[in-house]
Amino acid sequence: MDAALATAFSAPLPGWLVADPHAYAARELATPEQRTDLVNELADRNWRAGNGGPFAAIVVDPATGELVSIGVNVVLSTGLSSVHAEVMALSLAQTRLGRWDLGDGADLELVVNWRPCVMCYGATMWSGVRGLTIAGDGPECEELTGFDEGPMHPDWIEQFERRGIRVTIGPRRDEAVDVFRAFGASDAVVYNARDER
Repeated sequence: MDAALATAFSAPLPGWLVADPHAYAARELATPEQRTDLVNELADRNWRAGNGGPFAAIVVDPATGELVSIGVNVVLSTGLSSVHAEVMALSLAQTRLGRWDLGDGADLELVVNWRPCVMCYGATMWSGVRGLTIAGDGPECEELTGFDEGPMHPDWIEQFERRGIRVTIGPRRDEAVDVFRAFGASDAVVYNARDER
């Protein structure tokens, strides 16, 4: 370790995603199903492009359907273990709006294709979003992909709701499972630091 200490890092979204941002911003995102359709589509494209795992997230204003930010998992393309889809979407929303509290005067929602891992659980809780919509929750993610999502506490939903974050589970669940099934059948990289599940 002779190199100087690092003082900054970068975690850009992949080129295929930023090539035409208007294509995503113009999408109709009025319903939970439309929003989870988008995250499932992005999750599937992301792993196939080799950027990271089959995970995507968006931040939206559910009242207007406005897309605030998009995130996909970029662990492989950046070499950074913490840049999961939720962290990307939340951080880009905070950057765009110029504030760390996404609940400050807004009723924003994070939409993801599966229950957050333990790291993203905390990131979501502290972000200030007022809603969390997930396509699914259950063992399918870990069973089909081999990823270790960490020890989620059994009352995780209640903990969100105690903090004013409403949780919606289920829109387009089968489609999310299909993405995990395709990933698991491939030779894509599963990047658990240690396999201690």
